[in-house]
Amino acid sequence: MVIPTDTLYGLAADAFSLPALERIFTIKHRPTDMSLPLLVSCWDHLESVTRYLPEAAHQLVERFWPGPLTLVLPKAEELPDRVTGGRDTVAVRMPNHPVALDIIRRLDRPITGTSANRSGQQDLLDYNAIRTELGEDVDYIVETGPPPKGTPSTIIDLTTKVPKLLRQGVLTMNEILGEIG
Repeated sequence: MVIPTDTLYGLAADAFSLPALERIFTIKHRPTDMSLPLLVSCWDHLESVTRYLPEAAHQLVERFWPGPLTLVLPKAEELPDRVTGGRDTVAVRMPNHPVALDIIRRLDRPITGTSANRSGQQDLLDYNAIRTELGEDVDYIVETGPPPKGTPSTIIDLTTKVPKLLRQGVLTMNEILGEIG
């Protein structure tokens, strides 16, 4: 399913369903060793996909969630390796979008939040482009709620001694470092 988020349109699937995860990889033509970012709507969801939360994660979540910040954290053992590409980390964020949050809350589980496009291709920024590129491959395209802003989330790795910027997005590293000192 394609859903709007605050940043980009995303391909959503239950993060704990192996058939659904396989389908996302097939739709995206994504290499099997690449991870899938996850979207959550509450603390319980976050705790279900992470082994532990560093203090910096608490500070950043308090300040920037829901919003355009993706955190790379230690992966929970229960989370399928398919989500993480076999790595021991998981990328997770809470979107600031009513439709995305409602879908996650109704499922009551984390979902995938990878961009709705083919791997390595340009982000799809409107419904016409999504229907043209992915319409035959997805079961449903959610066409309600505010459109995404079109800029990806900032990704910060919190599994290292010093937080590491993996992708510059909406938030700057200075904004992030200002919160965690």
